[in-house]
Amino acid sequence: MAHFLTYLLLSFLIIYDSLGLSQSNQFCDAGFGYPESTCGFSSSSSSKLLIKGGTVLNAHQQEVADVYVEDGIIVAVKPNIKVDEDVTLLDATGKYVMPGGIDPHTHLAMEFMGTETIDDFFSGQAAALAGGTTMHIDFVIPVNGSLVAGFEAYKKKAKKSCMNYGFHMAITKWDESISREMEIMVKEKGINSFKFFMAYKGSLMISDELLLQGLERCKSLGALAMVHAENGDAVFEGQKRMIELGITGPEGHALSRPPVLEGEATARAIRLAKFVNTPLYVVHVMSIDAMEEIARARKSGQKVIGEPVVSGLVLNDSGLWDPDFVTAAKQESSRTIIFSITFYQLYKYIEMLYSIHYRYVMSPPIRESGHDKALQAALSTGVLQLVGTDHCTFNSTQKAFGIDDFRKIPNGVNGIEERMHLVWDTMVESGQISVTDFVRITSTECARIFNIYPRKGAVLVGSDADIIIFNPNSSFEISASMHHSRTDTNVYDGRKGKGKVEVTIVGGRAVWQDDELKVVPGSGKYIEMPPFSYLFNGIDKADATYLSSLQAPVKRYFTAS
Repeated sequence: MAHFLTYLLLSFLIIYDSLGLSQSNQFCDAGFGYPESTCGFSSSSSSKLLIKGGTVLNAHQQEVADVYVEDGIIVAVKPNIKVDEDVTLLDATGKYVMPGGIDPHTHLAMEFMGTETIDDFFSGQAAALAGGTTMHIDFVIPVNGSLVAGFEAYKKKAKKSCMNYGFHMAITKWDESISREMEIMVKEKGINSFKFFMAYKGSLMISDELLLQGLERCKSLGALAMVHAENGDAVFEGQKRMIELGITGPEGHALSRPPVLEGEATARAIRLAKFVNTPLYVVHVMSIDAMEEIARARKSGQKVIGEPVVSGLVLNDSGLWDPDFVTAAKQESSRTIIFSITFYQLYKYIEMLYSIHYRYVMSPPIRESGHDKALQAALSTGVLQLVGTDHCTFNSTQKAFGIDDFRKIPNGVNGIEERMHLVWDTMVESGQISVTDFVRITSTECARIFNIYPRKGAVLVGSDADIIIFNPNSSFEISASMHHSRTDTNVYDGRKGKGKVEVTIVGGRAVWQDDELKVVPGSGKYIEMPPFSYLFNGIDKADATYLSSLQAPVKRYFTAS
């Protein structure tokens, strides 16, 4: 009877979702035949902009100065700039003026686990702009293994974009055609990074042999190799073990892929990268185990980048274990018996039950308390270098696909809108990092790693005018009912903190101001990222030193007996 009711309620969810009633309506239903007027208008302000009286923050310094912009480019940063009347003025007195955030890790309009992420290239980017992020780098998934086909598919998806974006490329199989396509991606399409999944057995996971070949090819092209580091074979066995034990809820997800498996895969990838002598970027570092492997490698001089994501920095796994939904169900059921409820109320009630725990499921999992603080410390001391989000959102109906089997829960959480506020509140307000460090870990370091600095990631003469005005004395509150993502849940729901993005400027135009978005689909720009970033400096010399040190082959001779 219990299973019958479960599937009956799930059916209600699916039917109701098909009517489009489960979507967050704080912004718009981008991607469903919207007219441009539905989602705000491109402002018709002057091509000249002057930001007066703020404290300009860059990763290397801070100064009180004005910032003058013409045609989307910063042309002056100095005190007391005098301009003519045909200029848009923004007063930043008592506030910080800094480069817009760059999110290195997102998944918009991604087909995954039998569904597609709920945020597309318009709604996800609109959310980003409301949170002070002016560029993101999304992961292209190949089509039937083809990188070219994958790239074309994602360019089509990105036609709705309303801000700057770039692409990483995933590698899911290997042959000579893939090797040739990698060269096309780097030399013709502006992609300088390739991701290898060591998890998701049976779908995206690659073997060590493929990883080695991919590392070699990345090195030859000057492209950065990235890894999702979990031992996929062991995770697969862990999942079977949980099911055999009758653990089918979301806690089984975390139990099946413990930190040791993240640490093992991180160590393996680091050692293979060292064998090849190429830089390595470890995405979404979620555990002490993985962080310590990165720290060890960096201490030895190896070029390894560690990227924590905001969920790993500020959350713990208590959301996966909280049993309150049982009590909530009993209490809510008693009320619904007393009151005659509408279908919509029933839907929202079911949605509430299912979304409480399933919304926290991502891979690697959000870890138990203690890992978050350790990752914060690693970020503050330079062991980890920049913060992403792994923004990969599904609504409560999609999450409920795994109601009786955690293996079917689409993996992913939100964060593209919340990252800048949460990192400031968690790291700056606590005194763990300086305001210039904040710029470094949310913008500048990403621009340097992916070779677009100082065009991006800086408030300097000649840089693109992608800027935010940040009020450190204001405050924020996160709410699933008020965010700009299309998902109907938010893993940070209810969090409050200090510091708020008041203005977001893209290409010299204010697109977020007075809590209002002014963007249109199709106004975004694809940013090509050239190969051979600073991480490749000295690689050729290290190779030469290695070869000269071999003292091989040994010339042998035979002695007469």
